[in-house]
Amino acid sequence: MSDVYDLWNLFLVHTVLQIGFLTRALLRPRREPAARLAWAVVIVMAPVLGMLAYLLFGETSIGKKRIARVEEAQAILPPADQIGVDPAHPERPALSPEHERLFNIGQSISGYVPVGGNRAELMPDSNAAIDAMVADIDAATDHVHLAFYIWLPDTNGTKVVEAVMRAARRGVICRAMADDLGSRVLVKSPHWKAMAQAGVRLVTTLPIGNPFLRPFTGRIDLRNHRKILIVDNKITYCGSQNCADPEFLVKAKYAPWVDLMLRIEGPVVRQNQHLFAGDWMAEHDDDLTPLLLAPPPSGEGGFVAQVIGTGPTVRASAMPETFTSVMYSARHELVITTPYYVPDEPIQTALCAAARRGVDTRIIFPKRNDSWLVAAASRSYYFDLLEAGVRIFEYRGGLLHTKSVTVDGETALVGSANMDRRSFDLNYENNILIADREMTRILRGRQAEYLAQSDEVTDRHVAAWPIHSRLWDNALAMFGPIL
Repeated sequence: MSDVYDLWNLFLVHTVLQIGFLTRALLRPRREPAARLAWAVVIVMAPVLGMLAYLLFGETSIGKKRIARVEEAQAILPPADQIGVDPAHPERPALSPEHERLFNIGQSISGYVPVGGNRAELMPDSNAAIDAMVADIDAATDHVHLAFYIWLPDTNGTKVVEAVMRAARRGVICRAMADDLGSRVLVKSPHWKAMAQAGVRLVTTLPIGNPFLRPFTGRIDLRNHRKILIVDNKITYCGSQNCADPEFLVKAKYAPWVDLMLRIEGPVVRQNQHLFAGDWMAEHDDDLTPLLLAPPPSGEGGFVAQVIGTGPTVRASAMPETFTSVMYSARHELVITTPYYVPDEPIQTALCAAARRGVDTRIIFPKRNDSWLVAAASRSYYFDLLEAGVRIFEYRGGLLHTKSVTVDGETALVGSANMDRRSFDLNYENNILIADREMTRILRGRQAEYLAQSDEVTDRHVAAWPIHSRLWDNALAMFGPIL
């Protein structure tokens, strides 16, 4: 009798917990109905594992202490809308109404205004980008700031380590941030200690600590996915490339990683500096305000650009709003590269709508993806994209890791953000919006190189997929909101 009583009590406790988790998932604010439904299905169909999964990954919680530190840093830093602006000439650069609206979206997210007078060089490849970074670090006279999601102790990673140590030893102030999960191999290696001994100021962002206690202080898989280098307040790098070899030994069978990186000079450098400073000061008692108060370089000539920084402490839907706004601005041509495509409904709709209104719309994915879950979910969207008139290409020359959008030969968006739920909701990302025909032409040329090494996927290919593959892809896509 006591056994039956114990089982009944256990069942009652389990039912109460399940109802509690289900209620929490359904009432959580700023969540799409599809995400609520997905979590409800997981909690009901796999009660114990579902509740554990929700506890670990169900909510975008960065932790109260982290939020407080971010707010304290932002309160100390100069207002974002003053960064990169010449006080002697504070007027906004002349923009078309269409471009003005795009930059307004960016300003509503990060606060940064569009600034003119920028120049950029597209790096030929990943190794050339690292060599250029090393050369700029070796030429630094005041400070070097680095932030990478993945920084590996491989050939390219150690090149940067050694360059930063050389700079620190000659008196340059060097600050380096690495994500505690993505760069864990470097952080635990002798290279990290060697940098500290050389005088480099180091921070591991979003430290994991005890993984069993981590869920109580913030979600463990919220990461700093940014890739930033700033040298002497004059030069910055922005793009998709981590600090590693393209052979990417941790996932070598998908190599080479194919990335895009811009070396940029001009007022927009200060906006990347401000973004870096906010991250740094949230982790370290080191006020970087003086660097942001120095007069910016002249804004004459060059192109107009704006930094857009997103993340879990920025408003929900910031990154999807950016992507959809850029898509809806297209009148003639829209070309996109992204390694991971698990869109929300507005992004899928915006992409299909572009093709339906007569825009030449192309999207390039890698043929082989390092995430089989994301690859399967991505394929589930192919049929609707093709039916709308979107042309789909799969790059066969390695894992195409570039995140880029070009519009009408006039506008470009490059950076670290993918078109997936992680970049929308979980990761800190950095992107730059550019309005310039010449720079967009150069970026469009790189996309053309990708297209030349890609196979087009047609509706006939999709129709030929076996039914079990389509069932699997569509089933996984149902859980896209929680991938």
